[in-house]
Amino acid sequence: MLVFSQQNLVLLSVPKTGSTAMEAALKPWADIAFYKHRKHMPLRRYRRKVAPFLASEFDLRPETMAVVRAPLDHLRSWYRYRAADLAVDFDGFVQAALADNPPDWAQIGSQWNFVTDSRDQPAIDHLFSYEKQTVLRAFLCARMEADIRFKPLNVSPDAPTPISDDTLAAFNGAYADEIALHARIISAGGHLRA
Repeated sequence: MLVFSQQNLVLLSVPKTGSTAMEAALKPWADIAFYKHRKHMPLRRYRRKVAPFLASEFDLRPETMAVVRAPLDHLRSWYRYRAADLAVDFDGFVQAALADNPPDWAQIGSQWNFVTDSRDQPAIDHLFSYEKQTVLRAFLCARMEADIRFKPLNVSPDAPTPISDDTLAAFNGAYADEIALHARIISAGGHLRA
């Protein structure tokens, strides 16, 4: 997570959405940077812990931004990231991630939970689609008043990711809200404003 006081903006870093590359490119403009286990702070925790601090100590009430990836591609990225240590194929990984009590290697969190508020509603001021990098870059270039370029970092290695029809149907049911949110971002041209 990065805080930009001059630009009145906070980047909430959703895992597996190019956050490492974005943070490396944007770090020169950041006044505050959170790393390690605070790097991927979701909106609810940000609102509870960081936003009150920024308001009271710096009189900052910045807009929030985040990037969301197509949900199945998000799981594919997680699988590729962990595949070398796994004894299951992608279909098995998805089934494990959908379980009521997923094993540690299939616990990936939820983009929906990351960007929603205490009422379980999306509440990020600027939500971008990972697939629309030119839209994201245009926003950041305008906001930072600079030419922002991302260099690929922390890229997951290739691995096959076939999925059965039954597993895909279960995934689509379980991730319906996240799929619909991503579709709304795409329909908005890659940038959904709150």
